[in-house]
Amino acid sequence: MAEVLLYHHIQGLTDGVRAFADDLRRDGHTVHAPDLFDGRTFGSIEEGFAFAREAGFDAIRERGAAAAAALGPDLVYAGLSFGVTIAQRLAQTRPGARGALLMLSCIPVSEFGGTWPEGVPVQIHGKEGDEFFDEDLPAARELVGSTNDAELFVYPGDEHLFVDSSLEAYDPEASALLLERVKAFLAAV
Repeated sequence: MAEVLLYHHIQGLTDGVRAFADDLRRDGHTVHAPDLFDGRTFGSIEEGFAFAREAGFDAIRERGAAAAAALGPDLVYAGLSFGVTIAQRLAQTRPGARGALLMLSCIPVSEFGGTWPEGVPVQIHGKEGDEFFDEDLPAARELVGSTNDAELFVYPGDEHLFVDSSLEAYDPEASALLLERVKAFLAAV
């Protein structure tokens, strides 16, 4: 079983993110889901971004890195949207990564050192009509083209935080398929 460090999206560690983590735990995985917003959750992406701007994006990302430092190196780094900025950086730069799950976002590999690390498998998930993921799709395709250990899954629809069962954007069908693919990935690492 895998040990997963899951970083929440910009609306915080919502009940839907907790449910996602619990679903992976029921499969036997150890899942750490640190609360980078100190218990705050937000009703919209805009409210979450306003909080993050005020708190400082770098300070929040450093909290995420500190959560990783408290754990061993053999982790699968997973991020949901904003959380990908932390998960991807750690997967690319912290030795010992077992894999990366980049859900709802993908950052250009050049942001964190230029190349994807050899032997670190990665899955990228997003919706084809999601305005946020559309911006990241070129980076996702570039990452997939740079390694034999990458998969890109694009789902129909335009909801951004579609895996969070506590939000209006939740898409049960796409979320179930994403979760099935994530579980297969974790079983293989």
